Order: sequence, then structure tokens, then C-alpha cells
Amino acid sequence: MYAMQYEITLPADYDMGIIRDRVATRGHALDDRAGLGLKAYLIRERGRAGSPVNQYAPFYLWRDNGAMAQFLVGGGGFQGIIADFGRPAVHHWTGVACHAGPARGATPRAASRRVTPLPVAEDPGALASVVAEEADRLAETAGRDGVHTAALAVDPRHWALMRFVLWEHEVPEGDDATERYEVGHLSAPHLDDVSVGRHW
Repeated sequence: MYAMQYEITLPADYDMGIIRDRVATRGHALDDRAGLGLKAYLIRERGRAGSPVNQYAPFYLWRDNGAMAQFLVGGGGFQGIIADFGRPAVHHWTGVACHAGPARGATPRAASRRVTPLPVAEDPGALASVVAEEADRLAETAGRDGVHTAALAVDPRHWALMRFVLWEHEVPEGDDATERYEVGHLSAPHLDDVSVGRHW
């Protein structure tokens, strides 16, 4: 599993209805995309759910990196983003764990993301312990009411962990997410083929 996201931050006075219309008219294009576990069409609107910005920030879980590469550079779909918004930086993470939640059969309307730095420790084994603890926490989170999908991945360039959760209705109060999103559409053609549980 590979996680991927790009963030298009828009002006403070931007009409986010334009993005919602984009999602409504184009969102189904990846509903049968080969190699794609899921694409969540994510929106943050300034002043809502604590967001300081207007942002379109699609999030992907890929089954394999070949499909991800085809999408990004092989003429497989990313060119529409480049044509309309320029070429954004694409964040990507290597999968650690993924779980289906009790609301897997529902249509998610919200998502949360938490990115946390991995501490530097003298003991090389400490890193594995921290990641294992986070993977255990992810499994607990995935069992909560309203969870559709929960994923954990690592960025070995910046040494950070990323936790992503899709929620049926809204991100619960008190959740320690660093970002909260509205989900405009979910394409999930091969989500059931993404390995469940810890990936290492």
C-alpha cells in the first residue's frame, strides 16, 4: 500500500463551490481505476472545522506503485490537475497498516489526518516500537463507530507518521487530528484488495 496526497491551497476569498462542482462532475472518473484502493476527494474550507485555509487536497491509497506512477507521470489522470492548478508537490508515504471500520459499507462524509514527527533515539529499535504502538492505536481507532477506513503510513524522507481516517459522518470532537476534511466523493475500486492489518 502506498498513500499519496497533494494539497492545492486557494485564495481566502475563493468560491469553494467551484471545487465542489469539480468533484461532482469529475469525481467518478476514477471509480474503476486499475490499481487504486481509494481516492477521497477532500476539501477544507476556511473558517470551517478549524481550517485556516481553503484547500483541495485529494488523498489516495494505491495497491502498487506502478499504478501510482502511471497516474502521476504516465498520462494517467494527473494532467488535469496540472492543467488547472499547476504542478503541486505530491506527498507520499509507505503503508504500515490499513483497517476496515464498522462503517465500511457507508459513504464517508469526513476525513481526518494526523502527521507527527518520529523521534530520534539512540536506540535503533526505538523507532520500530513507536511505529508498532501507533499501528496498535490505529487498530483501536478502526473499531470505533463511524469509521470507514483507517490507514497508517511512514514518510522516510522527513521521518514522520501519517494517520488517515475516513468517517461516515464527521470527525468526532476531541480527535487529535491535525487536519479535518469534508469528503466530496470517494472512488474505491479496489479498496477490498488493499491488505488489511499491519503491513510489516
